[in-house]
Amino acid sequence: MGAVLATFAALLAMNQEHFRPPAVPLVTHDPYTSIWSFSDKLTDDWTKHWTGKNQAMVGMVRVDGMCYRWMSRGLEDVPAAEQESVKVDPVGTTYTFKAGGVRMTVFFESGADVSSPEDCSRSDTYVQVSFESVDGKAHTCVAYLDCSGELVVNEPSQQVEWGRLNAGSSKEPIEVGMLWHSGGVPLNRVGDDHRIDWGRLYLAPHGGKLGFGSSEEMRRHFADEGEFGPDETRQPRPAYDGWPVMAWRSDSFTVQGDLLGAAQLHLAYDDQFSIEYFNRPLRAAWRSDDADALSLWSDRWSEKPQRAYAKKLTDEWRNLGPDFVNLATLAYRQCLAAHKIVKDIDGTLLMFSKENFSNGCIGTVDVMYPACPIFLAYNPQLAKANMEPIMQYASMPRWKWPFAPHDLGTYPKANGQVYGGGERTEEDQMPVEESGNMLIMAAAYLDKSGDKAWIQKYWPKFTQWAEYLRQYGVDPGNQLCTDDFAGHLAHNANLSVKAIVAMACYGRMCGQLGKSDEAKQWHDLAKGFVKDWMRMADDGDHYRLAFDKPGTWSQKYNLVWDRVLGLGLFPREVYEKEVVWYLKHQNTYGLPLDSRATYTKLDWTVWTACLATNHRDFEAIMAPLYKWMNETPDRVPLTDWFDTKSAKCVGFRARSVVGGVFMPMLLEGR
Repeated sequence: MGAVLATFAALLAMNQEHFRPPAVPLVTHDPYTSIWSFSDKLTDDWTKHWTGKNQAMVGMVRVDGMCYRWMSRGLEDVPAAEQESVKVDPVGTTYTFKAGGVRMTVFFESGADVSSPEDCSRSDTYVQVSFESVDGKAHTCVAYLDCSGELVVNEPSQQVEWGRLNAGSSKEPIEVGMLWHSGGVPLNRVGDDHRIDWGRLYLAPHGGKLGFGSSEEMRRHFADEGEFGPDETRQPRPAYDGWPVMAWRSDSFTVQGDLLGAAQLHLAYDDQFSIEYFNRPLRAAWRSDDADALSLWSDRWSEKPQRAYAKKLTDEWRNLGPDFVNLATLAYRQCLAAHKIVKDIDGTLLMFSKENFSNGCIGTVDVMYPACPIFLAYNPQLAKANMEPIMQYASMPRWKWPFAPHDLGTYPKANGQVYGGGERTEEDQMPVEESGNMLIMAAAYLDKSGDKAWIQKYWPKFTQWAEYLRQYGVDPGNQLCTDDFAGHLAHNANLSVKAIVAMACYGRMCGQLGKSDEAKQWHDLAKGFVKDWMRMADDGDHYRLAFDKPGTWSQKYNLVWDRVLGLGLFPREVYEKEVVWYLKHQNTYGLPLDSRATYTKLDWTVWTACLATNHRDFEAIMAPLYKWMNETPDRVPLTDWFDTKSAKCVGFRARSVVGGVFMPMLLEGR
């Protein structure tokens, strides 16, 4: 198996020779179970939650009795193994190290095959450590990995406990370690900069030995003796009190020539309850059929890593170039890990995003909208699962507005909108934005799935929102849009594009439901509005940011759906005029969002690149993004909001909106 992983890593090397991820994903499943390395070398710093708080996992290895570190800082007197490479693929991350006369390959796989929502909802990371001799001599190797109590608390002052269970049978016992916060109450908190403090963390090794105790003692025993001392029994206690860890050491392996060694384990988190949806707690999709925590890993021992799936994705992305492969690779797992997939009490699949490093909102429509290309491209049922909670909410009597909601609450509680005026007033709502978003996503979902029944189920709402846009969307009033950080803006030309496209999308859905007269009426209406738009937005050699602001400009990223869905609304000259303008106004690290500032948005810039009518111009807009990804000084999971001159993060990180990077996949064949 080690040789197989090494071969795949070599294939990736062609794409990643000069690729330096801003942060490297290790254990990435959902907004709570999300651990990264923020440094070039895995040994340079502690592993961290995406929020930047330490969630230490320490790795060491003994080669012929000499100990080396391969993950995190740990014991400072233990030398770091020489990191040879780090390769990130869509489902896993592979590191290679040299220690003594051995090459060690460490592989983290956070199963991310979106074709199976149940599997994708599991918080189960497969870890493999393999060894091979590089000098022809025989070497004895033992691997070590530990998990700090920081992984199960929001703050280190909270108390932790530990224990063991038997996950196997009397004939083949499998000892599993557990670590949890004492008295943790599921779904007890809401907010943005939070870590989970309920449920249980499991370490399920295939062989080897488990131990529990203070980090210094556990690591010192292994470094000096290759063994553990007796388990510590002083518990519960605060996570900072000796920094207790759950530790594993592998069996001993001798490697030489073709004789390799490999050890496997699963790092799994069972949150027990994942989301509160209108005051009822829901479990992750994998647990919907009363599955217990053991099934997180017990049925996976015989499974092989998802190499074929990873290769399928990268082969597809490679059509857009090796740099696009690198960007898509990082965006893929990050997008999925900013969601939680659950099932309602009737089995309905629901998917909830979290506004990471923003306001912590759950199920935000204008976060769902930029993220949707990844789901439309690879599993439209997940696009539906994202929209379903919003459609249910908007259909309730408590939602009294004629436009679509902004959000469902604050993660992980989806109990009703909290943004702006909430359910109380229209203050700081996004009426044109969210109504347009929902109509466009619904039309794109119908186009990909053919699911007329779901569209018909919510047809009165879609009709209401289309009528709202007919009245208020073409020349929007002073209101917020997706880019709410830029403030209110009246007569927003890009927002007007969204409204026009959304009306055409409604007409398209009319046609697919057999309502041919309505389909023609709405398409003709949208075409007529396009002429008005071109006149109001015209600024000579480009189109304005706002109809009443000459000398301004903006990315018209909402135009992309006209191309994706083949609506035939805007003439080619609009695209060509805008792209020529964009190419003249790029900075070192990308195209500014508009003329007001030098910052940009990653997702929107990719959509804007998709407006290009030839691959040369597409590449010219994308190239600065690739440069930014490799050179940004901010070592955090991909930000989607950064400065195009300094490459610095302005705000946001680890957000789901990077799913917008996959918009080019929706344009294939058009």
